[in-house]
Amino acid sequence: MTIRVGIFGASGYTGGELVRLLARHPEVKVAFVTSERHAGRPLAEVFPHLGVLPELTCHPLTDMTLSSECDVAFCALPHLTSMDAVPELLQRGMRVVDLSADFRLQDAGLFQQWYGAPHRASELLREAVYGLPELQQQRERIRSARLIANPGCYPTSILLALAPLLREQAIELDGMVIDSKSGVSGAGRSVAQGSLFCEVSEGFRAYKVTGHRHIPEIEQELGRVAGRPVCIRFTPHLLPQSRGILSTCYVRPRCALTESQWRDMLIDCYRDEPFVRVVPAGQFPSTHQVRGSNYAALGVALDERTGWLMVLSAIDNLVKGAAGQAVQNMNLMLGVEESAGLEQVPLFP
Repeated sequence: MTIRVGIFGASGYTGGELVRLLARHPEVKVAFVTSERHAGRPLAEVFPHLGVLPELTCHPLTDMTLSSECDVAFCALPHLTSMDAVPELLQRGMRVVDLSADFRLQDAGLFQQWYGAPHRASELLREAVYGLPELQQQRERIRSARLIANPGCYPTSILLALAPLLREQAIELDGMVIDSKSGVSGAGRSVAQGSLFCEVSEGFRAYKVTGHRHIPEIEQELGRVAGRPVCIRFTPHLLPQSRGILSTCYVRPRCALTESQWRDMLIDCYRDEPFVRVVPAGQFPSTHQVRGSNYAALGVALDERTGWLMVLSAIDNLVKGAAGQAVQNMNLMLGVEESAGLEQVPLFP
């Protein structure tokens, strides 16, 4: 039976990526899309590369009743907007994958502290399942969920790198330093001075150095794996490229392992994971290795002079960091092959 999907917020980068991936999903029909800015226009006019779906027309969010025959709703709406739409979608019997930050934090007070507004659907925070399938035991929780909080892009890259080491209690919890770099598409499709070509081309800068909103999400999930609170030092940077994230995590080992043994720890953890690859010894992940795909590339380096371990992680922020991971979660929720619609080989160059 064909799965009918609605995409709410289809005209942003993430929404467009959802449509691109689902257009060739063997079990899915994209039946309904919304866009406030482009309501009434064919989606193929908004995204000419999606001309393979000429029948899709953008609706305003107020036309939600037209989506009642959908089985699954992807919410690619702005932060602070999804929390108003999700309860109604659930009431209509849909299973929901939310790509905003609205349901990632389980503490409503923490959400208000970091996002500057009270949560208007806080009764759903405990029900929402954090949708990173590669985390231990999350896959089973995702299968039975009706609401998935799709992880942020930076958190995905960092959690994949550090969760195996925390699970084995192999690294110190204090003093973790994370340096991450993202392509400009991570800022969204809205016009903003900091995202203009002349602002980012041939340049490189840090931003939100002490207060990025992904910090509480990262700490929440690292703490869940570690079994106690975790405090990280996180600095994001903006790369002069369209997509991709590279995170370098600096941690202090608690045990005397060789670099090869650290790599083996990652390999053992992800041996059966379809979308996580550990690069060979002497190599390090790059965004080119994952561009346009749902894959994550991991690598390690042990600095014997200082004793610090570096774990590196590369993902495509729009795919494994957003839309691809959302499709992966949908597949699990509906009992479809987990890799369905997601087996694209990375693009190069």
